[in-house]
Amino acid sequence: MIDVTQSVIYGGKGLPETRLKAYGHALAALGHARPDVLCLSADLTSQTEADLFRGEHPGRFFSMGMAEQNMVGVAAGLARAGEIPFAHSFACFITRRCFDQIAMSVAYPRLNVKLVGMMPGISSPGGASHQAIDDLAMMRATPNMRILDIGEASEAEQAPELAAAADGPVYLRLRRGLLPAMFDGSAYRLQWGESYLLRRGADVALVTSGLMTERALQAAALLEENGIGTTVLHVPSIKPLDEEGIAAVASSCRAVLTLDNHSVIGGLGSAVSEVLAERRIAVSFRRLGLRDVFGKAASNAYIFRHFELDPDQIARAALELLEHGTELRGAGNWSQAGSGDSGWGEAWKQGGDGRAQGR
Repeated sequence: MIDVTQSVIYGGKGLPETRLKAYGHALAALGHARPDVLCLSADLTSQTEADLFRGEHPGRFFSMGMAEQNMVGVAAGLARAGEIPFAHSFACFITRRCFDQIAMSVAYPRLNVKLVGMMPGISSPGGASHQAIDDLAMMRATPNMRILDIGEASEAEQAPELAAAADGPVYLRLRRGLLPAMFDGSAYRLQWGESYLLRRGADVALVTSGLMTERALQAAALLEENGIGTTVLHVPSIKPLDEEGIAAVASSCRAVLTLDNHSVIGGLGSAVSEVLAERRIAVSFRRLGLRDVFGKAASNAYIFRHFELDPDQIARAALELLEHGTELRGAGNWSQAGSGDSGWGEAWKQGGDGRAQGR
């Protein structure tokens, strides 16, 4: 665990600054530094920011059409030839649609293929078919696979180089387009097998990754306003996992809450629960995420509210875990959508939070 509290530039109040296509620009820059880096796309070139690499390195870009299984097989062949292929699609397609090819053609022979899954979890507005709520579970269960769950611009800028330097398969999970800038990129360094302490408090720990980290910081700010000391532990390296850091944080707080833009089965929450159980750490614990259900077609604003993953809902879950009730001062206007099946007005289907990305 690395203490980066001094590198956090977003405290959870209001919305953070954002940067556009941080990953795509970083991959294109990596292409200049490393001629062995190639880029593949499965008919989603601009939608996965791969068009930026294509524009600067057209001879090393391959459009594979709407055929993710074939793309993974081609990437495996390129890796055997000594290249470092980055294969791109939506997270649901590059994992679920071609899992057998990943397992047998990439992971089993431990080839140097980098799989990039965009629009993870319920961040995709495409409904259940396009929402990757099981990708972490599949990739965690795959031997030889490394996993990064990215939700911040500085990390997205560093992730391509880190993935390329790793010898073997990598699954990189992130949202396309605008990403929040929450860390000082000159001081923050993304590393394998590390977790990052963003905030320290003695009452409850929010353990998070990817897009949920922004919401964790917002929830922590609410909890602090209500007198609850809150630790935020950011865990972008899902595999290998910083078990020591997780254990240390869990041992220092009264309760632990994990946040998943994913099913609670097999995601970060499962990984944390395994650490707590195997190390016999007795602490109040709860996983937030999708509870063995598929997603829905709606705006990000509506759907995160529906699955109780908004900052005020996270804060209330922490209060419940601490047996403080659910009364929360300063919760703002997060509750306007409601969390039930009502409220499917056009504004909630289409409006989003200003940063939702369509197809």
